[in-house]
Amino acid sequence: MPGTTSTSSSTSQPATAYSGRSVFGQAPSFDLETFSNRDFVVKDFIETLSDSAVPPNRRSAPSNQANAFDPKPLIRTFENALNRMVDISTGLERREDELSAAVRRAEAQHENNMASVRRKLEQDMISFENLNVSLSRKGEGSVGGVVSIGSKLEELDRQRVRAQDTRFLIQCWLEVSERGELFMLEDIRRQGGGESKVRCAHIARQLMKISQRLDPQSWPQTNGASTQVNGVNGGHELAKKKQQRHNTRELIEKFSETLEKDLLKSFDEFYRRENFDGMNDCAKVLYDFNSGASVIGAFVNQHQFFIDRSQLITEEVGGDADTWERLADPDAEPPGVEPSLQSLIEEVKIVVQEESAIIKRAFPYGEQVMIKFLQRVFQQSIQQRLEKVLEKANTISSLAFLRSLQAARSAISTLIDDLKMHGLTESPEPASPHITMVLDQQFDDLFVPYFAGSTYVEREKRNLEELYSSLLFKFTIFHSRRRKAPTTLMKSLAKSGSEMLASARDAYVERLDSSDLAPAQKKMLLRIAGLKDAENAKAQTEIEVSMEDGFLSTINAKRMFKWLAEAVGRDLELNGGNETAKDVSALLHILITNMAEIYLETALDANSDLAASQETATKAEPDLSYVPTLRPAIAIMHLLSTFIHTVLLPLAASNISIRKDMTRSTTQTLENLENKVNNVLQHSIDVILNWTSKLLAQQKKTDFRPKDDPSAPNTYMELLQTPTCLSVYTFLSRIHPLFLTSLTPGPNLTSFLTELAFGFRNLLFAHFQKWQVNAAGGIMVTKDLSRYIEVLRTWELGEEFDGGVESLVEIGHLFVVGSEALGERVRGISEKGAMELGVLRGLLGRREDAGGIGVQRVLGGL
Repeated sequence: MPGTTSTSSSTSQPATAYSGRSVFGQAPSFDLETFSNRDFVVKDFIETLSDSAVPPNRRSAPSNQANAFDPKPLIRTFENALNRMVDISTGLERREDELSAAVRRAEAQHENNMASVRRKLEQDMISFENLNVSLSRKGEGSVGGVVSIGSKLEELDRQRVRAQDTRFLIQCWLEVSERGELFMLEDIRRQGGGESKVRCAHIARQLMKISQRLDPQSWPQTNGASTQVNGVNGGHELAKKKQQRHNTRELIEKFSETLEKDLLKSFDEFYRRENFDGMNDCAKVLYDFNSGASVIGAFVNQHQFFIDRSQLITEEVGGDADTWERLADPDAEPPGVEPSLQSLIEEVKIVVQEESAIIKRAFPYGEQVMIKFLQRVFQQSIQQRLEKVLEKANTISSLAFLRSLQAARSAISTLIDDLKMHGLTESPEPASPHITMVLDQQFDDLFVPYFAGSTYVEREKRNLEELYSSLLFKFTIFHSRRRKAPTTLMKSLAKSGSEMLASARDAYVERLDSSDLAPAQKKMLLRIAGLKDAENAKAQTEIEVSMEDGFLSTINAKRMFKWLAEAVGRDLELNGGNETAKDVSALLHILITNMAEIYLETALDANSDLAASQETATKAEPDLSYVPTLRPAIAIMHLLSTFIHTVLLPLAASNISIRKDMTRSTTQTLENLENKVNNVLQHSIDVILNWTSKLLAQQKKTDFRPKDDPSAPNTYMELLQTPTCLSVYTFLSRIHPLFLTSLTPGPNLTSFLTELAFGFRNLLFAHFQKWQVNAAGGIMVTKDLSRYIEVLRTWELGEEFDGGVESLVEIGHLFVVGSEALGERVRGISEKGAMELGVLRGLLGRREDAGGIGVQRVLGGL
């Protein structure tokens, strides 16, 4: 602000001059910038004014004089500062008024400008509307005629260009037909550039059509056509023309070949410079020569991907031995796709997606080129590497081949899906139906050799049979040694089982000795079988087997289920379709043959034979060591039934006849196994009852007719039970825990124990009908029965045996109750049906007082 600055300077200069003479200090000078500073603080400003108000001589005075306060300097200083601030405020107000006036003038000018622009815009809009109306009108003299004139000019220009092209074409034809030369086209071709070659190609194609119409002698004659000439003069003229005629077709074709080579060279140069427009022009022209076969072949065959991969594809498949070993191990998880094949698939995905963008821009017929490129990739690169990988896997084992086939098919299927979703030449949209069909066809062609007919399922069956035979080899050896020549009818019937074991064993040994079995697979099979080498398998008599080798193992059964489940899953993934039901039926047959017939039936037959041999045991307690093996047998049967009904049968739902056959076979197999289990249990009941009967036969006559001699110490009546009862009680007490751990608590255990309890009750009925019982002996009978009932109450019995326990209690009552109350007791037993009348008569007849009137009256009442 000039005014403010001048005022400040005029005011401050006299103060400065006077400061040398004044007694009081000069107030500090300040202006508008002092208050505009961001660091301005009011407190500091006041302190500065206060300090400047005290003269220097007073600040240095003694303390007693400094204590006298003099307000005049402060008043004078603050008055000066206030005046100065009033001057600054006045200057600011004046400047503000000037700026406000300038703003009002600018706003007024802006309003005037806006009004002028608005009027100008309205005028332009009116002019445009008038022009639009005038242009839309038709007729002479109107503006619409301008459009018509422009169209006519464009049409004339096209006619002019067509006339020039026609003139040039005629000149070229005269040149080639009369002089046998194409210098004019050669000049254009040598000019270089894609447009020149494209023009040459169009002219050459038109010259070819002209040659076919105007020079038929250069083209092969058809249907015996010939040129007729009349007269001698005509003959001379024709001979002269033949001497001067040039073969226009050959000349034009030769030029076209040269031009095609130039176009291919130009296309390659454009490709290297990434000139997609030039590539598109060349490809468009070359399509007219041979439907683009030459340019497509050049683009595909010379692609860097095929050059770089030519040696890698055909090299031998490597990989570490541990990976291949895991691939052949049925208990190990497969490692996945072979690394070199996986690397190729990943590279193909990247290359195809990148090239699809180039093809889309470089070719007007990109879909056709993309199809050729895909066919080359799959038929050459992927197929050759896939064959190498599968050949290597086949030298390892059948399982390694199947797992490699599954992994490769899954990886390539994922590649196909990714390419379809990418869209390729249709990106970002999904691939076109034609390309989708080609991809599916290439995918099918890759794996046709491996799934033709029953090739695949036969591989799966052979693999499972080899694995099952290895796992059950020692089991079959153990049981084949156990079986001897048949001496009875039942053993003759069981001979078929022995023959089945021998057949399975011989087939396994023959397979191990086969020359087409890979060393790695032979090693794996021997490991599963628990053998050291194949020579041990041949010398069957030298193979050491233990008792555990002949027992059933749920662990081995689960391994068999796991192997079959893997095969089923692989079949669904690789060979799923109309053949699924047939394949599943074949796999079910293998499962039933190996697990049901060779494994379960053999073990159950062995248990049945051992149980039958114990029925006649008389010298020592029967050997029931076979009983614990029933638990794994029943568990495996349950797993077998669950696996078949849950996994296999639903997969055959599409074929009703095959499903019925599978259901029938499964039902028959399970029923056969259940019958064998029941046969073992029935033999076990007979063994237990036979031994119990033998123990009861050791009862002494005096056990229930003790002499009444109270004076004798340790009388017989003080015993808790008879020695026979103790032996029976001890034997049955060991039986229950044995079957409780062998049969899962449930209906099977309850049914078995209930039937055993009924048999034991019948033995007791017959047993107590053999011995004479006196009054004291009746007490011993009651004690024995209480021990028998005690052991029965620990069993898991069915409700139908509730009356059996009560009938045993009544036996003791029949010998203890006096004759006068016997009739009423017998009537109660008869009404409840606790025991049959024959048993009741037999028991009453063993009372010591059976010949008495009271007992005879009761017997007569029965």
